[in-house]
Amino acid sequence: MIVNWPERLWVNSPVRRYVQQLEGRFFKNMDKLAPGGTCLEIGCGCGVGARIINESFAPAAIHALDIDVAMLEAAKKRQKRAAWKNIPLQLLTADAQELPYPNQCFDAVFNYGIIHHLENWQKGVAEIARVLKDGGIFFFEEIYPPLYANPLFIRMLDHPRENRFHGPDFRAALAAAGLQLQEGYKESRFAILGAAVKGRVQ
Repeated sequence: MIVNWPERLWVNSPVRRYVQQLEGRFFKNMDKLAPGGTCLEIGCGCGVGARIINESFAPAAIHALDIDVAMLEAAKKRQKRAAWKNIPLQLLTADAQELPYPNQCFDAVFNYGIIHHLENWQKGVAEIARVLKDGGIFFFEEIYPPLYANPLFIRMLDHPRENRFHGPDFRAALAAAGLQLQEGYKESRFAILGAAVKGRVQ
């Protein structure tokens, strides 16, 4: 689902960029990812997440996709700036519910609050697990209905009205997809921030 203008304003704001920077540091401390891997960001927006991934993990390649063509155009403009020239970034218009990649091709997948936008979010989680290599890491920030569907925001923000999920649902979907939630994650009734690994036994 494409975000509407209030959320577009938020995701392009300096405050959101700062929050993503903090989350990137949290991800780096949460689990190790060897330099030189291949990473995917779903719902990349204007491309800020890709820069954070590059700075934090030094991958050989970053694939970043979004269903919103306007957001990808913003990312392409950002990619042309001098400070972005060394980021190994490949941008693609695609749906996170139907990832256009073969099985087990990524060392890590990153999600900065995109899964709750998917009509079939369970399929999105399953797709992430499919494209991760064995031992690959899913780094995620995700929010729950008490934050985005409360009386203040429900009329402002455009999200799926059905098939929403809360913490137990999201954690169960990770487990069902073979993604093992790692210790040290942070969760409240509003959101979760953490990492899950494909096939690794703690």
